[in-house]
Amino acid sequence: MAEKYYTESVPDVEKALNTSLADGLSDSEAKARLEKYGPNALASKKKRSMFMRFIDQFKDFMIIVLIIAAILSGVLAHEWTDAAIIMIVVILNAILGVFQEARSEAAIEALKEMATPDAHVRRNGAIITIPSTELVPGDIVLLEAGDVVPADLRLNLARSLKIEESALTGESVPVEKDAVTLSGDKDIALGDRVNMAYSNTNVTYGRGEGIVVGTGMTTEVGKIATMLNDADETDTPLKHNLNQLGKTLTIMILAICVIVFIVGVLKANPADRNSTLMINMFLVAISLAVAAIPEGLPAIVTIILALGTQAMAKHKAIVRKLPAVETLGATDIICSDKTGTLTQNRMTVEKVFYDGEVHDDAQKIAETNPALLSMVLANDTKIENGGDLLGDPTETALIQYAFDHDIDVQAMLDKYKRVQEVPFDSDRKLMSTVNKDGDKFYVAVKGAPDMLLKRITKIERNGKIEPVTDQEKQAILETNKNMAKQALRVLGLAYKEVDHVYNDPTTDNVEQDLIFAGLVGMIDPERGEAKAAVAEAKSAGIRTVMITGDHQTTAQAIAERLGIIQKGQDNRVLTGAELDKLSDEYFIKHVQDYSVYARVSPEHKVRIVKAWQANDKIVAMTGDGVNDAPSLKQADIGIGMGITGTEVSKGASDMVLADDNFATIVEAVKQGRKVFSNIQKAILYLMSCNVGEVLTVFMMTMLGWDILAPVQLLWINLVTDTLPAIALGVEPVEEGIMKRKPRGKKSNFFSGGVASSIIYQGILEGILVLGAYQIGLHVGPHVDNPTMQHGDALTMAFLTLGLIQLFHAINSKYIHQSIFSKHTFANKWFNGAIIIAALIMSAVELPFMTKFFDVTELDGAQWLVVLIAGICMILIVEIVKFFQRKAGKE
Repeated sequence: MAEKYYTESVPDVEKALNTSLADGLSDSEAKARLEKYGPNALASKKKRSMFMRFIDQFKDFMIIVLIIAAILSGVLAHEWTDAAIIMIVVILNAILGVFQEARSEAAIEALKEMATPDAHVRRNGAIITIPSTELVPGDIVLLEAGDVVPADLRLNLARSLKIEESALTGESVPVEKDAVTLSGDKDIALGDRVNMAYSNTNVTYGRGEGIVVGTGMTTEVGKIATMLNDADETDTPLKHNLNQLGKTLTIMILAICVIVFIVGVLKANPADRNSTLMINMFLVAISLAVAAIPEGLPAIVTIILALGTQAMAKHKAIVRKLPAVETLGATDIICSDKTGTLTQNRMTVEKVFYDGEVHDDAQKIAETNPALLSMVLANDTKIENGGDLLGDPTETALIQYAFDHDIDVQAMLDKYKRVQEVPFDSDRKLMSTVNKDGDKFYVAVKGAPDMLLKRITKIERNGKIEPVTDQEKQAILETNKNMAKQALRVLGLAYKEVDHVYNDPTTDNVEQDLIFAGLVGMIDPERGEAKAAVAEAKSAGIRTVMITGDHQTTAQAIAERLGIIQKGQDNRVLTGAELDKLSDEYFIKHVQDYSVYARVSPEHKVRIVKAWQANDKIVAMTGDGVNDAPSLKQADIGIGMGITGTEVSKGASDMVLADDNFATIVEAVKQGRKVFSNIQKAILYLMSCNVGEVLTVFMMTMLGWDILAPVQLLWINLVTDTLPAIALGVEPVEEGIMKRKPRGKKSNFFSGGVASSIIYQGILEGILVLGAYQIGLHVGPHVDNPTMQHGDALTMAFLTLGLIQLFHAINSKYIHQSIFSKHTFANKWFNGAIIIAALIMSAVELPFMTKFFDVTELDGAQWLVVLIAGICMILIVEIVKFFQRKAGKE
């Protein structure tokens, strides 16, 4: 809706859209406009085919190098088994990638399905019912309680009309509508445009009529759909880190392969430099690439993430996109919607003022108390199935208050039968009922305190009715003001008794000469567990930012009660109107100054998320309404609500909370941090092992020693890179993980001393393997047979390289902590993985396997050398960790 129709008078809108309030559009004009503007439906962007998504999986640099290595390995070296295994890993990873990506088309589809099927319109002077998709600008639409608004409307009639807009604006109570023209001096927040009715909101009370000013993608909901379509796909920290890792590794590996190839050729005698030598050295380089590239890493990361999703599901957090598991663990900021997320999304009575005192909701109240009678009698709530309440949230809260005090509401309603009423309207802001009370009639009134006090002439003091003084009225207004400061929605209560029903029940006779009964203060209360969750997030270095469509006073009070801000920190609260006045440059620089945003629109929410992201913060956004969808998608991780959330918000989310519990987010953060820690452990293990393999092959080549064959290197990778690495992925949560600060956007898998550990541990592994090879030349049964002895030495190097990695997997359980603790072997999956991998690795020594792997059978002394090398790997790493802890590098 490009124009500010809310600032234009109804006749001006009628003229601008060339329509008639009395007759509506003609059929021919409606048909012409439908062709011009298109159907009243939401458009979605073109979907990518499954095939194209599959192809996208092969664009990763490391994957491309792996494919080339597999092809060359098969074509030049005829190692088709090696090539096949590499390609199987690559293809499986691509298939997993396609099915993991739950794209945002579901959000748009959910938006489209929200459209109401029918609309009541005036055309050719008659009221007809048509599919809402056929609505056009200029149509005159009729609304009544229970309807879903079919398009954006400028209201020309509002009779006690209330519309529930929380899914769009975030405001927790229905908005009272009015056809009045609003001032056009400045932009008015969406929730304050009382003369507008917006598509896909719900009419809860009264009736109305409006001119269609926006359809399809020009509606406010259409704007949200546009933002969803246009939103950039945010790379997760995990995806960024893996891409960075892949490129760095591949460039390093290719450089080493080129060096090995060149040095190998140059070291040969000039007479031997022929095509055969060139092919052999090329195969050596290929075998080195096979040893160095962690081809199982993408699959292992995927498996660790999948296991993480299962763990989160047990804690009521349903992950829709795998990388979200790890992203949540890196979160710096949680931008949380207030209504339904931090609060319960239902109005509740909290304070009641009567007899000159403010009473808490838990304090007993007499069944005959006039304040209670007015709450129950001046109320249109329907009670079904013995206790289910249907109606306006404010009115249902009053009935629930009576229920909570064991009041038999139905018996009270039966006793005080309603015989007349003066319905609520937005001008006088009051509602009254006349109820039969024996031979007399009891008039119950509720409404805005300031409007009610104008009609109060008496007050009840200790059971006696006396004239009210100006001083008492002022005290009542002061109490109302104090309750409002606590974010309470305050209603005034009054009554009187009369001898007869009214011939013409109007405000001029029914709502006069009233007796003040009290005030009732209601609020959408915070969730019981939310305050503790906010505090725990704070201890983990995570900042909670509250965003709501509610008024500033309400937002500030709830934020203070939750501990998001301290009492009186008004400067940390910003309204949408104030935000509009700030330049992007200023807001990005000062976004950390604000913790609460009130009266905001969907565009504001996206802007807030982007401002934090511009400060290199990883942002999680929670929400349940249609209005939250664009910001959920823009955030690094969008968290939807499973119970109260719309399908739109769920579709735009990376994760959905099955219990709508803010505390579940904190638990999910803990699980996310565990996942990152475990992936880091797996990378430390895999990369240090690969550095050891590269160093071994590189040095053997440089020194002119026998070189491990590609099939031997691939066997080591298959045995040691899978089960132990996956088992590291299911390590339990480390103690104190929620006392650490967020690792930050600039951190990666090599942060926290992992890079240096990979290097020194890889070098140590290579040295131990080369040492085992040298010792192998001098021990064993074939010392007198150089040819056989070289075979024994190469076999010892092969087995040492394989088994030392399994010893090193135990080191990798803790990056800096000692493995000598009672928790080290608590992970039964890890224990089993190491035992199974060790048995498989040792199986090459079986008589029928030796020829396949070109190895010899070792004796006891040679096996002892292999085992001592593995034990040295653990002991030396433990010594280094000890000195690292002493230096404070934990």
